[in-house]
Amino acid sequence: MSLLEYLANGLVFSSIIVLGSIGLSLVYSIADFANFAHGDTMTVGAYASFAAFGAVGALAPGVLGLPAGFFLAALVGVATAALVAVVTERFVYRPLDTDSIGLLITSIGVAFVYRALVRIRYGADFRRYDVEPLRPIEWLVPYGVRVTEHDVAIVVSAALLVGGLHVLLQYTDLGRKMRAMADNPDLARVSGIRTRRITLVTWVVGAGLAGAGGAFLGLYNQLSPRMGFNVLLVIFAAVILGGIGSVYGAMLGGFLIGMVNQFMPALSDLGALLPLVPDGVAVPIGIEYANAVAFLIMVAVLLVRPRGIAGEAT
Repeated sequence: MSLLEYLANGLVFSSIIVLGSIGLSLVYSIADFANFAHGDTMTVGAYASFAAFGAVGALAPGVLGLPAGFFLAALVGVATAALVAVVTERFVYRPLDTDSIGLLITSIGVAFVYRALVRIRYGADFRRYDVEPLRPIEWLVPYGVRVTEHDVAIVVSAALLVGGLHVLLQYTDLGRKMRAMADNPDLARVSGIRTRRITLVTWVVGAGLAGAGGAFLGLYNQLSPRMGFNVLLVIFAAVILGGIGSVYGAMLGGFLIGMVNQFMPALSDLGALLPLVPDGVAVPIGIEYANAVAFLIMVAVLLVRPRGIAGEAT
């Protein structure tokens, strides 16, 4: 593989991680606890999209190699993930009279429940969307880049969602209230902001982005009940690197961690890829160690700069 192909793969994977990271950071900034059920919320969104795609998958015309029905199914996944998260917040998290550690432990149990329900309905086998596999985009192959239109669809869709969130946060009254509450909930409350409503909207937006990330993760790889849990550590590393509680930090952290993840195989072939590095120089480490490296990055950031790159400001 060429460096350009590693870069392209990193861009696609980072797009998915960014969506998951933003959702986790948003919920943390408002609810003030690390939601370990966030990865499984992605799984819920992915399987809801899978079910919806079975009903509307043939809907045409296609966009970037995908039928229009796929994007409609992804919207169903977004809505389902948001609904499940809001119901969980209303009937599980909110009634609990406990601190952030208690909520964190509770969210681990919620994650097991989500995963078990998905497994009961769909089993433990891997599944794929019934979309036609595509060949790499021909004009990019001479440059050593082998990506498909499906990969482009993931990147473009994620960019549109992130851009929409930026507009919401920076140019709408609702976004200003969300930022105000994330900065200082007590001050926001005495200022007349309806904090319950803002909390509800934040759960909807955060879980909705997780649902979209799950739908695209299922398209990028395949669906399994553990798919969200498997990327949860990567998402946490991204959020901590960017600065937990910071939406824009989560975007940057998700991009960097996603790139590191996909560049891992390149380390075993450094001599052939880099012009000034002698042939034979290599670090014998592959993609199977990517989660361990993400964990090491997370620990290093916590030791050196606990607030991450962007601090706690939203």
